Amino acid sequence: MTDQPPSTKRGQPPGLYLLFLVEMWERFSYYGMRAILVLYIADTARGGMGWSPASASRLFGWYGFSAYALPVLGGYIADRWWGTHRSMVVGAMVIAAGHFCMAAPTTPTFFLGMALVAIGTGFFKVNASTMVGQLYGENDPRRDGGFTIFYMGVNVGALLGQLACGYLGESPRWGWHYGFGCAGVGMVLGLALYLRLKRRYLGDIGDQPSRAKAAEREATGPLTPDERQRLFALLMIMLFTIPFWVAFEQAASSMNFFAEQRTDRLVGHFLMPASWFQSVNPGVLILVGPLFAAAWTALGRRGREPSTPAKMTAALVLMAVGFVFMVEGARRSDHGGLVSPWWLVAAYSFHTFGELCLSPIGLSLVTKLAPLKLSALMMGLWFFSTSISELAAGQLAALTDRVARGELFHLFGGQADFYFIFVVTSLVAAILLAAVTPRLRRLMHGLDR
Repeated sequence: MTDQPPSTKRGQPPGLYLLFLVEMWERFSYYGMRAILVLYIADTARGGMGWSPASASRLFGWYGFSAYALPVLGGYIADRWWGTHRSMVVGAMVIAAGHFCMAAPTTPTFFLGMALVAIGTGFFKVNASTMVGQLYGENDPRRDGGFTIFYMGVNVGALLGQLACGYLGESPRWGWHYGFGCAGVGMVLGLALYLRLKRRYLGDIGDQPSRAKAAEREATGPLTPDERQRLFALLMIMLFTIPFWVAFEQAASSMNFFAEQRTDRLVGHFLMPASWFQSVNPGVLILVGPLFAAAWTALGRRGREPSTPAKMTAALVLMAVGFVFMVEGARRSDHGGLVSPWWLVAAYSFHTFGELCLSPIGLSLVTKLAPLKLSALMMGLWFFSTSISELAAGQLAALTDRVARGELFHLFGGQADFYFIFVVTSLVAAILLAAVTPRLRRLMHGLDR
């Protein structure tokens, strides 16, 4: 059996669409559970845990840190021993078990389930992304387009999961644990699909550890100077993604509580679940993602496509613009009334535009710059930078009320001050990244396009 299933030069490899569907169901489970997590922890009326919003945000931060830090270990194990295929299967099984534990209405099974989902995500997420990179040769021009398609799978799954799990979890008829159980069903569907079709569409891709394949294709000695420079550039870019994700991840914590407590959610006689506002992000991405991909392609044909650091600078600026809407919405809500849902919709939309300039581009960049023998490990480090952001995002969200009371500083007054933090941090990071972009491009030796 060959390394890669045959594919046309113009079309994408068939295996990409299988990975699209598998990732879609895994993200259905992850984002579906994530949409209702802090709301369940802080709920006091419908069988939730009854914690304060600050404590719920801190726990969410630690959970996010674990889910995105463990891919470093998952990538290392895949590189050295298991390969990406086996790691994905193990990860999917552990994730499903975790969601079903959370579906049981007891506190011990809830925490056990959170731990299992985090561990399983460590094995699954990094290796799914790495396997997409394994579909392409070193200079295959289809790579960026392939990652954009794969990233659409992430967001289709997120959209469906947030709507389904959010509806069940916040519905008085069903309840939180039905939402968690629904997430588990999604993961089982993804695993079954993968096991059924893997050999047909992916061949033996992912069966061997990356280090074993590297031994077949290249010397296993120390890294070359160019490889070391590329890795240094990649690590620097990872640092600049942290302020972006710290701001972005307010969606599931402080912005989630804003939707529940300060937003007019009544549509006719239907009270919209607060968690549904998070689905604006994947919904907008599905609509405009192809337009961004087409724009990069068109600019590339003319030799005017921005470099990866330039795209990420734009992402940080767009993040700041999104939080300008949150500042104004929070300022209006500080007077005690419920505000229009369009403030949240506008903020999520600009955050999504920023995400399109950073996340799929970053995943592709890792597979371009990382040496083959370190591919899964470096993908794990990419997600580790996100884990730091998740932790910081949760701890910052826990300060929402203290900032709103003016205990830390006073600018506009109220919760608007809290969201203004992310306007400033995003703009400062954008300015710094723009300043070092020429140096980063030299270190990448042309592989950032």
